Amino acid sequence: MKTLFWKIASALLLAGLFLSSSLVAAAPTPPVRPKLVVLIVIDGLPQRQIEANRTQFVKDGFARFLERGSWFANAHYDHAFTVTAAGHAVLLSGASPSRSGIIGNEWRDPDTGEPMYCAQDRSAAYIGQRNRPQDGTSPNNLKAETVGDVLRRADPRSRVIAVSGKDRGAIMPAGKSGTAYMYMNSTGQFASSTYYMSAHPAWVERFNAAKPADRYFKTSWTGSAAGLPIMYGAPQDDAPGLRYYGSLLQGPFADALVLDFARAALSGEALGQREVPDILVVSLSGHDYVNHAFSAESELSQDHTLQVDRLLQAFFHDLDARVGPDNYIAALSADHGFMPTPEYSLKLGLDAGRIASGPLLGRINAGMEQRHGQGKWVIGFSGATLLLNRPWIAQQKLDPSTVALQVKTVLLQESGIAAAYTRDELLSGQRSAEPLFARMRKSWHPDVSGDVQFALKPNWMFGAGNLGATHGSPYDYDTHVPLMLWGPRWVGAAALSARVGIVDLAPTLARFLKVASPADSEGRPLPLLDP
Repeated sequence: MKTLFWKIASALLLAGLFLSSSLVAAAPTPPVRPKLVVLIVIDGLPQRQIEANRTQFVKDGFARFLERGSWFANAHYDHAFTVTAAGHAVLLSGASPSRSGIIGNEWRDPDTGEPMYCAQDRSAAYIGQRNRPQDGTSPNNLKAETVGDVLRRADPRSRVIAVSGKDRGAIMPAGKSGTAYMYMNSTGQFASSTYYMSAHPAWVERFNAAKPADRYFKTSWTGSAAGLPIMYGAPQDDAPGLRYYGSLLQGPFADALVLDFARAALSGEALGQREVPDILVVSLSGHDYVNHAFSAESELSQDHTLQVDRLLQAFFHDLDARVGPDNYIAALSADHGFMPTPEYSLKLGLDAGRIASGPLLGRINAGMEQRHGQGKWVIGFSGATLLLNRPWIAQQKLDPSTVALQVKTVLLQESGIAAAYTRDELLSGQRSAEPLFARMRKSWHPDVSGDVQFALKPNWMFGAGNLGATHGSPYDYDTHVPLMLWGPRWVGAAALSARVGIVDLAPTLARFLKVASPADSEGRPLPLLDP
């Protein structure tokens, strides 16, 4: 009996082992890494414009994500000062400005008070271009690593290319080890910086030699929806020049050029066509310029959204043909949204207004003079902060923390200011229960920012006159942006309503590429459905 028992037990054990190994072998294995990750950034596109224009989209532009990919209806930036450089720095680092150090497009050196551009590096220069002292030429001010940095550290053969109509739109997502190319609005060419290389590769020289920007000279932007033509290049110009090349940014033409350059990069660098994965970032700047000039509620902005939609469809078709639809992941987002004009908000019965920054600074200093006597107590604005005149305060033998509290008190007397916090309050977190504190703290960096961080009230903006709109607030119209992914082998089709952060994009792409998340990332992988 014992012998029979052990024979039966052994048979069952062997059967169980066979069954287990069969189940393991049959279990689906994680998909291979994509050969290419493509990140599309639409500068200044609020989520509300996607929703408002959805019925007019062509089949394979934004609709590729909306109908056959995964998109998040409630994706937000978590920081308060929502501007171009800060948003572009978040996208592939997963780090808010409080970690990345990119607190704005420009700020002041806290020690000297000198203006600082976000990508300023006087040791580098644009290749083949006339350079000014503060031209954006390197990522040296970026304190956080990106997905591309992690990818290239794992395998230097991987290539990370970023191209944009704005220097900061390419430099920040390219990170420290990628390569950024920027549209030069003085020449209509694309250039990199000596930070990345000493000379352009041959494919870039060929692209620029063909003068692709000149083909739009004296061409009207005839709106597909609005029917409102805009002429680029003044009639008296005999040939394309400085004014013409700069004007291309306000509309779809520079966006078309950026996408053409991206196509050249795909071919010239063999992106997505080698044994290691690559990253391509394409930042389209035109929408931001259109919204600044006309507002996101204008017919021209609506039309530009549809123009971009058609440009994306053509680009995706070229990607499918060159790389293969089962070989790449595409992600799409924006660096910030856009507020309605104060005049539009006033018509809706909302509290709104414009604040002239120069007179505001004068009133703050005047308020401080009433307390301490004549002097320039605040040097100026630095990102979304006020920078105290520290040498002067030391000379007067005053406590900087006390002066900062007094400046805050004066500032909060202004009708358009919602909240303000001093350096001490931001460092200690003592105001964390207040509504805007957490977002404002994420926009503040102790080594870079000034001494009093502030935020405007909803529907208020800096600017004089009654034209144009802007962004840079902690409110939904500026923080709520598209977040979409497509890739048939990796991403299922779903509309997802959970609130997520744009900081979540970087760890998500890192997971697909099978590399670690960037070291300063605050996000976590997005809750995507499997295909």
